[in-house]
Amino acid sequence: MSLLPGPVRRFAAWCAVVLLASGVVYVAIRLCVELRTAVTPALLALLGTALLRPLHRRLVKAHVQRSLAAGLTCAAVLAVVGGAVYIVVSALVETGDQIVASLRDAAKGIAEHFGAAGTSLDDVASNARELLGKFGGTAASGVVTGISVVGEMLAMAVLALLLVFFFLRDSDRATGTVRALAPPGAADTVEAMARRAFGAVEGFMRGTTLIALIDAVCITVGLLVLRVPGAVGLGALVFVGAYIPYLGAFISGAVAVLVALADRGFVIALWALGVVLAVQVLEGHVLQPMVQSRTVQMHPAVVLLALTAGASVAGILGMLLAVPLTAAAFGIVHELQGRYEAAGTSGRAAGPESSSGSADS
Repeated sequence: MSLLPGPVRRFAAWCAVVLLASGVVYVAIRLCVELRTAVTPALLALLGTALLRPLHRRLVKAHVQRSLAAGLTCAAVLAVVGGAVYIVVSALVETGDQIVASLRDAAKGIAEHFGAAGTSLDDVASNARELLGKFGGTAASGVVTGISVVGEMLAMAVLALLLVFFFLRDSDRATGTVRALAPPGAADTVEAMARRAFGAVEGFMRGTTLIALIDAVCITVGLLVLRVPGAVGLGALVFVGAYIPYLGAFISGAVAVLVALADRGFVIALWALGVVLAVQVLEGHVLQPMVQSRTVQMHPAVVLLALTAGASVAGILGMLLAVPLTAAAFGIVHELQGRYEAAGTSGRAAGPESSSGSADS
């Protein structure tokens, strides 16, 4: 190696580091995929803990015992989630036939307009189902094809809820556990990285939930004013889709516009498109900066790449988990970057002092 120039040695060292890091990440991902029945509830529990920790903290401050506070928090979230699921499912069941019929009529009109009248809608549906199975991976194909997988998902949901209870109850011990598992001399750095990562996930979950609620309410009100059929169900679809950044909003908005086009005509469809675009502009220029100003800000290209990678690894579930995990990774990188810059600044500040001290001596 001494025969090689310095730049070549540095390039080789960086290549070795990148290859080693890529290998570690690949092995970790493969292990998570193989152990997904245990990893998925743990990750969902972490997301739920990040969303519910403020409520649990307030109950503890109100002198409620930690276990009781965790139980009340889990009961509250179970009631809220159960009620929301009931409302969403009932709305989709009541208006599902209207939405499907409207989409079918819109597809016929578009096919006739663009000269594709010979295309069979049954073929399109079968191809779409095949594409969904390939793109959705294990989660989507399992929901479509197997009742056993539905039972597995329910079991994972119950396990995730139990883990949320334990994570909330023992959250005061998390710092000690992290410091005990950290290498000698790196406890402060590891603790700071863990706090930064969890803070990013916590901010992302709270901000996304609030933004999803505002988007769903605004679009539902707009569709009700325009008398678009299935407005409540479309609003519920918007709320669920908001947890998949960019892609979820695009798909749910496109469905709303197509339903308006099929049932209310071209002019109402344009108004519905205007409502969807106005809500998206409100989200991008007002809600995102205000609500998520304390979280890790990621470029849209990074978000889309994370969504693609998550879909290729774990389907729809991977898409849901990709962005918060990427936010946590960005939080860790920013923490390390800040500590590195602080160390460099202190080193440069100590340099003149040491040189002046040696000159005086």
